[in-house]
Amino acid sequence: MATDGQLFRFRFDRPFRQVLALIGVRPSTAWVRVDADDLVVRFGPWRLRTGRDNVAGVEPGGPYRWWRAIGPRLSASDLGVTFGSSTLAGLCVRFVHPVPALVPGGRPRHPGMTVTVADPAGLARALTGDA
Repeated sequence: MATDGQLFRFRFDRPFRQVLALIGVRPSTAWVRVDADDLVVRFGPWRLRTGRDNVAGVEPGGPYRWWRAIGPRLSASDLGVTFGSSTLAGLCVRFVHPVPALVPGGRPRHPGMTVTVADPAGLARALTGDA
């Protein structure tokens, strides 16, 4: 892996592109970066950063209902965060220690996140080290 890490772009479904752009989420501002030490997510103005050693596991997901997957979302059932731009597929990442992401100030802290990157299997491999 390169020292600057691997970059995973979000998949954008055409019907949601313009709506997401209104809140600052565009292909140029939505990505996940994995390097030797860190996992960093940018989704427009939202950010999540944690150490790779904080990743407890990953699970593929989708397809999703648009009203549960598009945009920055908080799950009422488990406080997980979703950064969604597609209903096709995504990756759920569970954390050892919950992390902040949606609201300034560090609360709530999220025990997991779902991201709808274009290559969820590749992101899973980058996070788990599985070939």
